[in-house]
Amino acid sequence: MRSRLVSAALVVGALAFAATATSAQVYPSKQIELVVPFVAGGTTDNIARLMAQRFTESWSQTVIVNNRPGAGSAIGTAVVAKAAPDGHTLLVTTFAFAANPALSKVPFDPIKDFAPITEIASLPMMLVVHPSLPVKNLQDFIALAKSNPGGLDYASSGPGTSTHLAAEMFNTMANVRLVHVPYKGNAEVFNALLGGHIKVHFSLVPSGLPHVRAGKLRVLAVTSERRLPYLPDVPTIAESGFPTYEISSWQGLLAPAGTRPDVVAKINSEMVELLKTPAMRERMAREGADPVGSSPQQFGERVKSEVDKWARVARAAGLATN
Repeated sequence: MRSRLVSAALVVGALAFAATATSAQVYPSKQIELVVPFVAGGTTDNIARLMAQRFTESWSQTVIVNNRPGAGSAIGTAVVAKAAPDGHTLLVTTFAFAANPALSKVPFDPIKDFAPITEIASLPMMLVVHPSLPVKNLQDFIALAKSNPGGLDYASSGPGTSTHLAAEMFNTMANVRLVHVPYKGNAEVFNALLGGHIKVHFSLVPSGLPHVRAGKLRVLAVTSERRLPYLPDVPTIAESGFPTYEISSWQGLLAPAGTRPDVVAKINSEMVELLKTPAMRERMAREGADPVGSSPQQFGERVKSEVDKWARVARAAGLATN
């Protein structure tokens, strides 16, 4: 009798353990939070809201977008770094994720504290000037800058942004001294630029291209590795004498470090499929972004490369905090 009871207890225990183990493998098992470390309404926020809709439909779990702006994206990023590594709190971020640690003290390590999931999109950039500036190409521009050290101002949409670091990297490589004038965002930058109050800007292509096509700004070069198909006659900075110069802003998806590989793989698969849908591709085209959809390993390598690169640029430009 006792033997039968012991056997029964062992069976019940084994079944309970199996049920618990199976339950532990289910993802998602509760609401998912997509943390966007920027204000609502921007490109990254728009993309995150499309993601939330898709994930909700695919997984029958509520997915919300939580905007946590501040400190150049560090506040929202730190929230995810400290979250439970179960895949239910994710970070939708940008280029700033890799650049900010080189410029200021942040409460997280971009490599050790996160599990990369995928690069969502790449956003090319270009060097534009006000038409009143007497230059027609990059060589003219460099000659003018060298003839008047510190006499040319450039606008950025804020310290630590791609529009800031693109110019500082150019300063270092071209051995010129463009003076940084930070604004609070793109709207302020283009008001100043179109009004001729400031003459130089390293612009995200979607922001600057309409003004270039309208003849209100002149484009001198693009910052990508290759020429852009819709600007085939505009050279890259790399081909104009600076072969290692390259910068594109980007958006990416990350989880807290320690998130299970199968959970990372599931999120990656869903995101890659989303990037293939007409609705997502149409939205990205409107935002001027090129969809990517890389593997976790590829994105991890990209992040590490970017962290190392901007640490070097910050040191060379005298912007590094350590």
